[in-house]
Amino acid sequence: MNKMQIIAMAALVAGAVLVPPGVQAQQSGVTRTDLQRHDLSAPGREAIQVRVDLAPGVAFGKHTHPGEEIIYVLEGSLEYQVGDKPPVTLKAGDVLFIPANTPHSARNPGSVTGSELATYIVEKGKPLLTLVK
Repeated sequence: MNKMQIIAMAALVAGAVLVPPGVQAQQSGVTRTDLQRHDLSAPGREAIQVRVDLAPGVAFGKHTHPGEEIIYVLEGSLEYQVGDKPPVTLKAGDVLFIPANTPHSARNPGSVTGSELATYIVEKGKPLLTLVK
């Protein structure tokens, strides 16, 4: 990963953590739209739902979340690298579960925009996303 990619991802992470719900944080080729955020009946936990769109050829580097992530691919295809497992490419209608604090990355290997609905069940008050070196 080159220095410019690291800087771009850091900017996206800062935007993702600091912007209020409903505002889009953007890295070149990545659009994140916050859809909803609610406290859960489990103490200290919240559910956050976002739509993430990746332009063709765009990648989002290795990162973690302070809870589980449940992905539903809305359109296009997206490739995920989760932990030490081999990469998996999902198409519209496919789902993926990512355990809490598991390093993972995503990229769009296709020729059209790839979109996912991401639902996070996370610890309240912690940054939603932390980059992994």
